[in-house]
Amino acid sequence: MKEKTTKEKPDDGSSTSRPRQLYTGGERPIDPEDLVMASGRDVTPERVERAKRLIEEKGAAAVERYLP
Repeated sequence: MKEKTTKEKPDDGSSTSRPRQLYTGGERPIDPEDLVMASGRDVTPERVERAKRLIEEKGAAAVERYLP
């Protein structure tokens, strides 16, 4: 008796496809609001202003603190 050698795809019901390229860290520009959200905090005007200063001071390294 021969076994089937074809691989079956799991039918999990998802119809979305994964992006071709995943981004992490500071390889793309980030908005101050995004930086606040990446830190796990609510977006407030004070936190957005602090995030703006941090991005100006540290550049891409500002988001590296929160994202891999």
